[in-house]
Amino acid sequence: METAEIRRRWLDYFERNGHTVVPSAPLIYDDPNLLFVNAGMVPMKPYMLGQQTPPWQRATSVQKCLRTGDIEEVGKTSRHGTFFQMNGNFSFGDYFKREAIELAWGLLTAPQSEGGYGLDGDKLWPTVFKDDDEAFALWRDLIGIPAERITRRDENDNYWSMGVPGPGGPSSEIFIDRGGEYGAEGGPSVDEDRYMEIWNLVFMQDELSQVRSKADFDIAGPLPSRNIDTGMGLERIASVLQGKDNLYEIDEVYPVLAKAAEMTGRRYGEHSGHAATSSHPDDVHLRVVADHVRSSLMLIGDGVTPGNEGRGYVLRRMLRRAVRAMRLLGYGGTALPELLPVSLDRMKASYPELESDFGRISQIAYGEEDAFRRTLDQGTTILDTAVTKAKQSAAALGGGSTPTLPGSEAFALHDTYGFPIDLTLEMAAEQGVEVDRDGFRRLMTEQRQRAKDDAKAKKSGHAHTEVWKELRALGATDWQAYQALSTEGKVVGLVSDGERVEGLGEGATGQVVLDRTTFYAESGGQIADEGIITTPTGELRVIDVQRPVKGLVVHTVEVASGEVKVGEDVQAQVDPDWRISACQAHSGTHVVHAALRQVLGPSALQSGSYNKPGYLRLDFAWSSALSAETRSEIEEVANLALRQDLPVSSQYMTLPEAREWGALALFGETYDEQVRVIEIGGPWSRELCGGTHVAHSSQIGALTVTGESSVGSGVRRVEAFVGMDAMRYLATERAIVAEAARLVKAQPGELVDHIEALLARLKHAEREVATLRQQQLQAQAGQLAASATGIGGVRVLTHDAGDAGADDVRTLATSLRDRLGDGEPSVVAVTGTAKGRPLVVVATNARARERGIKAGDLVRTAAGVLGGGGGGKPDIAQGGGTDASAVGAALEAIEAQLHNLAGTR
Repeated sequence: METAEIRRRWLDYFERNGHTVVPSAPLIYDDPNLLFVNAGMVPMKPYMLGQQTPPWQRATSVQKCLRTGDIEEVGKTSRHGTFFQMNGNFSFGDYFKREAIELAWGLLTAPQSEGGYGLDGDKLWPTVFKDDDEAFALWRDLIGIPAERITRRDENDNYWSMGVPGPGGPSSEIFIDRGGEYGAEGGPSVDEDRYMEIWNLVFMQDELSQVRSKADFDIAGPLPSRNIDTGMGLERIASVLQGKDNLYEIDEVYPVLAKAAEMTGRRYGEHSGHAATSSHPDDVHLRVVADHVRSSLMLIGDGVTPGNEGRGYVLRRMLRRAVRAMRLLGYGGTALPELLPVSLDRMKASYPELESDFGRISQIAYGEEDAFRRTLDQGTTILDTAVTKAKQSAAALGGGSTPTLPGSEAFALHDTYGFPIDLTLEMAAEQGVEVDRDGFRRLMTEQRQRAKDDAKAKKSGHAHTEVWKELRALGATDWQAYQALSTEGKVVGLVSDGERVEGLGEGATGQVVLDRTTFYAESGGQIADEGIITTPTGELRVIDVQRPVKGLVVHTVEVASGEVKVGEDVQAQVDPDWRISACQAHSGTHVVHAALRQVLGPSALQSGSYNKPGYLRLDFAWSSALSAETRSEIEEVANLALRQDLPVSSQYMTLPEAREWGALALFGETYDEQVRVIEIGGPWSRELCGGTHVAHSSQIGALTVTGESSVGSGVRRVEAFVGMDAMRYLATERAIVAEAARLVKAQPGELVDHIEALLARLKHAEREVATLRQQQLQAQAGQLAASATGIGGVRVLTHDAGDAGADDVRTLATSLRDRLGDGEPSVVAVTGTAKGRPLVVVATNARARERGIKAGDLVRTAAGVLGGGGGGKPDIAQGGGTDASAVGAALEAIEAQLHNLAGTR
C-alpha cells in the first residue's frame, strides 16, 4: 500500500467517524520557540492550552513535521530522519479513552478491502501508564487482548506533557511484533527493535502545576475538559504495510536513494548482509541523499529559502549535505536536477501544490547547488594551500613530526567558506595531514554558545507572554482597522517592563491594550500604524502595534502629556497621512508582484515583502539579475495598472476555496480557516493578504523601481517608491541629471553621449600616462642597475619606487633583473606604495635560484615586516602589507636574509 493511499485512508476513516479534516499547517509555524513544526499536535496547542476555542470537537490531520536536532546522525541508523508526516486524531471535550482505543483498533485491524490497514491483531501489543487501570481494562475487556500482551510502563514511557505547567496525561502506545528475526520475544519492554511503536494515544486529563522533568511533576487536579491527542508516524506505518525495514526503503523515499545509487554506480547494502543496519560510508551517504533531498523539497515548497541563519541555514545545510554526499560517492556532476524531480514524483500525490510550484522550488535548489559547487572548488584551493603550509611547518620542525592543519584554519574553511569539516578531514588525510580537531571543536563550541546567547536574548522578548495570555483571556480586541481611522475604546490593560500596571505617567513608555482599536498591527510585511490615543487627561503617541498572541492587539506608546489609567475611555486616532501612504505601499507591492509574473512568468513568486509609507521591497524566486530593459518593462506594466484605475476589493473564503480561485499565498505564512483575498483588476492580481489597501489602483499615485539585487541563492529583491515618495525620487533624479548636464555643458538628452566621449578621452589619457611612466621606469632602470651591490657572491639590487602601483613595481623589478643579466646570481627587490598600502616584488635570475634563493621566501620576509603576507614562484613573487612607513625596513630584511644564506653575518 503506497504512502499516499495510507494517508488517504487515515483521513477518510476519521472523517467517516465525525472528525473534521484539518489541512496540514506549513512547516514554518507562528511560534517564537520553534524553527519548524516538530510534532503533529503543534497546530493544536492553542486549543489544548485553552488559549483559543477549537472550531470543532473532533479533528484529524496529517501534519508535515521536521526535526533537525540530530541531523548529523541522519543516515547512520535506520531510525534518524528529518522530514516526516504525523497522522493525528483529536478530541476536544468530546470522546475519551474508550472511543480513542476503539477508533485506533478499528483502523488498524479492519480489512484493507473495507478501508482499513488490515493488520493482524494478534501481533499488536499495547502499553499503558502504570496506574491507568481504566486503559488496561479497555484493552483487555473491550478489545479482547490477553493481559500478558498489555504492558504497564512508567512516566518515562507512558505519560505525556508539554514540559511546562498545563495539560498532561497518561498515554497508551501500540506496538507491532515484527518477528523473531528482529530480536527477542517478550514485548516492548524486552526489545523495541522487534516490537516497533506505531501509534501513541494521549489521554489529556490532568492539570500539571509543576514539571521538573519528564518523570517528575505535580498534578494540581483534573482538567475542566478532557482531550484526546494521538499520533501515528506515517512513514513508520508505511514501512510496516510495505514490508520494509525502515523509512529509507518506503515508496516516498527509496526512489531517490535508488537514483543516487544509479548515478554513482554504487549498490545499496552490498557491503552488509542487511542494508538497513549497514554503517558502510556508501550506505550512509545514500541515506543522507534520500532524506535531505525530500526534506529540502518540502521546506522550499513551504517558503524557506537558503540562508546563513535560522530556517534558511537548516535548508542550506541539508542541500549541501546531499550534494556533498554525492561527491563523496564519486559523483562530480550536478546532482539535484536528477534527484529532486524523483522526489517530486513521489510526494506530489499527497501534496499536489509541489508540482504546480516546482519551477520556483527547483530554481532555488539548483541555484544553491551551483553556489555550493563553486564553494567546494574555492575551498579545495584554500585547503590545498593550508595543507602545503602545514607540511612546510612540519618539515621546518624536523624530527618526523606529523603535519597538522590548525583548528582555526579548519574552522575558517567551515565558517567563512561553507567547507564541511568532514570533507576537510578526509581531504587532509589523503595528503598525510592531520587536523587539530580539538581546536576546531573549541571554536565551534564558542560559536554555538554565541548563537545560544543571541537566541536567548531574542527569546527574552517573549518572556512576558503570560501577561498577554492573561489580557487575552479578558476578551479579543475588537479590531476595526479595515473600517475606520478613529474609534472610541476602553483601556483593558497597561504593561510596563513586562509587568501589568494600573497607570502610565507623562514621559513613560509602555504597552496599552484597548477593547477596540483601528490601529493596524505589524504583519504580512506591512509595518504598524502611527497615531495618537487621547485620554481624559493626556495624549499618547503610538510608536508600534503588535499581536503578541492571537486576537490581542497591543500598542506601544510614549505618554506625551498627562497620564493613562486602566478602565479609562479613550479615543484612538490613526495618522491619516501615514495610513494612506501605507495603503499605497501595500497595494503597490501586489501590483509589482503581478507585474513580475506578467513579465517573467508564473515562477517569479513572492517569497517575502516589506512595506512602509512610500516604500516597498519584494523578494521573489529568480536565479539571475534583471536587465535594465526588464526592470523598465516591469515598471511600465505596474504603472499601466495604476493608470487603468483597477478596482481593489477584498473577500473572505476558506483556504481551499481561495486556492481553487487562483489566489496566491505568501510562502511561510500561517492562515486561518477563513482567509482574506485581495483582488486588483480581477484575476490579474489575487493574493491572500491581511494588510490595508487603496480602493482603486490609481490611488497609488506613481510607482518607480529604484533597485534590484540578489538576497540569496535563487532569490532576488526589487525595491520601489510609491506615491509622493516616488515623485520626490524622480524629482531628485531630474535635478541630478540637470546638474550633470550643466557641468558637461550639454542638454539632458545629450548627457549620455557627452559622458561616453569624456570617458573615452580619459581612457586615452590614462594610456598615454601609462606609456610615459613605463618609458620613465625604463630610463630609470638603466641608472639603478649600476647601483647593485654584492652579498656573498650575489648581485643584489633593492629600490623603493615611492608612489607606484603593483604593475609598475612588477615591471621595474623584471626590467632590472633583465639588465643585471644571467652572468652571475642576481636578486632584485622593489617596493612601492599605492593608495597608502605598501607592496613588494622580488625577482631572481636562474643562477640565484640554482643557489637555493627563492623569490617567494624573500617576499614573505619583507611582507611580514610590512604587516601582511605574500608569495609566488621562485623566479618572481609579490606581497603587501599595511605599514607604508616600513618599506625601508622591509628591503633591509631581504638583505639580512641574503647575508644569512651566504653566511656573511
